[in-house]
Amino acid sequence: MSFAYTLAGVLAALFGANLQASLQNPWIISVFSAIFILLALSMFGFYEIKMPSFIQTKISKKTGEMQTQGVFGIAVMGFLSALIVGPCVAAPLAGALIYIGQSGDVALGGSALFVMSLGMGVPLLLIGTAAGRYMPRPGLWMQTISALFGVVLLGVALWMLSRIIPASLSMVLWSLLVVSTAIYFGALEPSKEGLAKLLKSFWFLCLVYGILLFIGFVSGATNPLRPLETLTSKGAVETSTSSLFTKVKSLEELNLQLQASKKPVMLDFYADWCVNCVEFDQLTFRDERVKAKLAHFTLLKADVTYNTPDDKALQKAFNIYGPPAILFFKEGKEVHELRLVGFKNADEFLAHLDKLGV
Repeated sequence: MSFAYTLAGVLAALFGANLQASLQNPWIISVFSAIFILLALSMFGFYEIKMPSFIQTKISKKTGEMQTQGVFGIAVMGFLSALIVGPCVAAPLAGALIYIGQSGDVALGGSALFVMSLGMGVPLLLIGTAAGRYMPRPGLWMQTISALFGVVLLGVALWMLSRIIPASLSMVLWSLLVVSTAIYFGALEPSKEGLAKLLKSFWFLCLVYGILLFIGFVSGATNPLRPLETLTSKGAVETSTSSLFTKVKSLEELNLQLQASKKPVMLDFYADWCVNCVEFDQLTFRDERVKAKLAHFTLLKADVTYNTPDDKALQKAFNIYGPPAILFFKEGKEVHELRLVGFKNADEFLAHLDKLGV
């Protein structure tokens, strides 16, 4: 089972890596989000997703034959059984494969599906070792677990949509999801003694957070992680740091900027659909210490959201697969050892800038 799922994760990442940039289209992202919503509905019991019966029958027959061939046969049976996706695991598995395909990260794909298969396989080993003595009984708890997976899938759908919808709409949807989840799991219902009370406390906190998200939407906040930022800040909160940067759309424009600048140059490869790019914009570049340091640079931004031919040429010129990537130039030439790929918080970014000696 572990081998089968790991292979599926690696293949999803490999094929997804070649398509990642081209799939960052609003229509395609909307379709993927819709798929996650459909998967979530299956977890809430509206319908079942499973492999067609005739395929299940053939694979089941094959696994039955392999069971008589010793340890190797049983191993093959386990591999084949992973292909018979039952309704309880179909939605999470499909969601994981779609997410991995979007990320294009082979290591993440293989390790994520390997860990998922361990989560499925270790209980089987324990049940087999105990001869089924401690096997949990079916009950309401299974429906609760399915519903939790459904909420997670809805969260992933919203996370993907947040790349292409206004930040204010994203805040409202996050608020609706969190509040609805808390109410669904009994935040406002009378609870029994013991563990039920602790769970109710957790869901009640979720309900409060959902209400704070809605307050944040009303007050103009755009970051779900800081819903009260506009109310707690001393002054008006900037919704973007775009004004700090000069946009370049082609290699020719970049070269002109490099020639004209008398200060070191920082080039930020950015895309609206890149989560780490948005984090840089909303968290790192807003930090007052970072702003003070960046005042010593000429700041350029290459917005590759739409993956145009000029965007591709600009990335190819610097051997960049995709954002986020930040390049530093001195006297018109890149300082290669200071190239930054991936997200850095304010402290980490400041430490990185210190290496440039500015």
